[in-house]
Amino acid sequence: MSTFDRVINRTGTGAVKWDNIKAVFGVEDALPMWVADMDFEAPDAVKEAVKKQAEHGVYGYTAIPDSTREAIQGWMAERHNWNIEPNWLLFSHGVVPSLGTAIEAFTDLGDSVLLQSPVYTPFFDMIERNGRLVVNSELVLRDGQYEIDFEDFEEKLSREEVKLFLLCSPHNPGGRVWTKAELTKVAELCQKHSVLIVSDEIHSDLTAEPHKHTPIAAIREGFQDMVITCIAPSKTFNLAGLQSSAMIVPNGELRAKLQKALAKQGFFTLNMMGIAAMEAAYREGGPWLDEAIEYIRGNVRLVKEFIESELPELTVIEPEGSYLVWIDCRKLGLSDEDLMKKLLLKGKLALGQGSKYRAGGEGFMRMNVACPRSVVEDGLTRLKTALSNE
Repeated sequence: MSTFDRVINRTGTGAVKWDNIKAVFGVEDALPMWVADMDFEAPDAVKEAVKKQAEHGVYGYTAIPDSTREAIQGWMAERHNWNIEPNWLLFSHGVVPSLGTAIEAFTDLGDSVLLQSPVYTPFFDMIERNGRLVVNSELVLRDGQYEIDFEDFEEKLSREEVKLFLLCSPHNPGGRVWTKAELTKVAELCQKHSVLIVSDEIHSDLTAEPHKHTPIAAIREGFQDMVITCIAPSKTFNLAGLQSSAMIVPNGELRAKLQKALAKQGFFTLNMMGIAAMEAAYREGGPWLDEAIEYIRGNVRLVKEFIESELPELTVIEPEGSYLVWIDCRKLGLSDEDLMKKLLLKGKLALGQGSKYRAGGEGFMRMNVACPRSVVEDGLTRLKTALSNE
């Protein structure tokens, strides 16, 4: 039996995924397959690093050591063929705070920020809560995968008030791994119109063969000066609760502006447990991740085969990167509200509602399959029950 088959009881641990069901969905007895964290234990090396740090017993102010920077540097070179410098790294509690910091640093009140919906909900939140305006170039779903409408994308970029573009790479919720050619065209257009890129690459480590993640900043030397790349071990190794992430910022001028914005927030370091976990994950977590990706791909295949056989009115948008399965339910002819009611009240299943990801997400549901296979099987049974006519 795979170690990933083990069902771990997370209730009563403060887990948002399991303990916040009623607060989020209004029910208590639904199986949670919504928020993007895994139900797997972290790698042994991470657990040992956190345990060692805890057993030391002195929990004072902790600087981020050079060894942590070097671990990230090694990971990016090995996994993504990008040779970064340790001094390019800035740290944050998470990618979402990093997005907010970049918006504050590089735009002014009333400026516009470009994104591509349907997309991770905090993209909208960070823009709007910081008093900036959303400009959306909606993605096009064609032949079962999302594509960029480059004509519309450039038209939106050309607007003088657009100062920043938030890129989701790989894409969430659709799971698309953008090709090097697509990313090159995106960067060239942003360069042409003097628009900075903030690239959320938090799902990049979970890319499955034959697809290959390309950091947009690494494509061409000139692109490095206009890109802030956001990474974190949280999705990769299930460490979201330890709140540690990094920004890779080769451009010294941009880095100084981000440091100033971080200082205004009072931020100066990470939680000591997060530092220990981050370093151990990037230094020793590779074999665990390879096994996890293979297991998750098996879960994705299970979902795809079950839906094709048992629920042919639904369509699975198979993820090229990430453990999130984007399910097209539009042929059911149900409103988002009615679909969610069926899932929660009849099927006792909590999925991510597509409309949360704004334009283009209506009629979809997002299913997290980074969990034991028995849980995926249970979720699929519940999905069938929810949509049955009985």
